[in-house]
Amino acid sequence: MTKEIRTVCYDAELNVEAYRFEGIMQKFPHHFHDYYVFGIIEKGQRYLECNQREYIIHPGDMIMFNPKDVHTCMQVDGDVLDYRCINIKVDRMRELSLDISGREETPVFAGPVLRGTELAPLLKELHQLISEGETDFIKEELFFVLMGQIVQEYSEVRAEPARSGRTAEFRRVCEYMESHYPEKITLDKLCGLAGLSKYHFIRSFTRDQGISPYNYLETIRIGAAKKLLEQGIAPSLAALKTGFSDQSHLTHFFKRYIGLTPGQYMKIFREEAASVPLKRKDNV
Repeated sequence: MTKEIRTVCYDAELNVEAYRFEGIMQKFPHHFHDYYVFGIIEKGQRYLECNQREYIIHPGDMIMFNPKDVHTCMQVDGDVLDYRCINIKVDRMRELSLDISGREETPVFAGPVLRGTELAPLLKELHQLISEGETDFIKEELFFVLMGQIVQEYSEVRAEPARSGRTAEFRRVCEYMESHYPEKITLDKLCGLAGLSKYHFIRSFTRDQGISPYNYLETIRIGAAKKLLEQGIAPSLAALKTGFSDQSHLTHFFKRYIGLTPGQYMKIFREEAASVPLKRKDNV
C-alpha cells in the first residue's frame, strides 16, 4: 500500500501556506474555505464538483478556488492523488491586488479548472521554493510573476462569487450560523429562520448553497478553529471555543476537510513563533 505523505509549510515572507499531499486516497466531502486555493494535480484522476458544476481533473490541471466556493472531490481511476497547492488569505489577496493593479479589490477567479496552462509549472516551481525554504528573492519574484498573471488573466471583481437563485432566502440562516457557531445550534432554530419545515429546509438549503446545513456549520467551525490554532491555542481548547464537543470531534472533521490533524496544523505556526527559519514542515 502506498504511504500517505501530507506536508504543510507556512512562508512568513510571502504570507502563504503551501500544502502537498502524496499517495492520498481520501474523499473530501462538500466544504469551502475562507481563503483562496491555487493547486496542481500531479498524479491521479479525480472527480471534482465545484459550485454545483462537475469536472474530471487530470495530472497537469490547475485548480483555483475562491473563498466560499463549495467543492468536493474523490478518486475515479483507482490511483492515488499527488497534489500541491498554495493558500492565500483574503487580506493578503487584497494587498496583492493593490500591488498588481493599483486597486485594493477582492478578486473572484474564473475556473475552477485550467487545463494545459503555462501557469501550472510556475506554481509547481514556486511551491518547491517555498517547501525548500528558499530565502533568495527568486522566490518572491516568481510569486509576483505568477500572481500577476493569475489576477490579470482570470479575475473579475465582485463582492462574492455568484450563487444560484435563492441565496437571499437563506442569508439569515448563514449569518446566524456564522455568528453563533460556538453555541449549540438546532435544526428547529434554522428552520424557524427560514420559515420552512425540516424536510423542505434541508433540501432547499442544500440545493441553493451546494452544501448541507450541517456541513456548512462544520466548515465555519473548522475555519474558526484554524485561526485559534494559528495563535497557538491548544486543540482541546480550540475545540471547545468553536462548538465541537471535544478534541476528538474537532480532529475528525479537521482531517476530513483539511487533510491534517489540528496538532499538525498548529505545529507550523508554533515553530514560526519560535523563529525557526522560513521552512515550516510537518510530514505525516
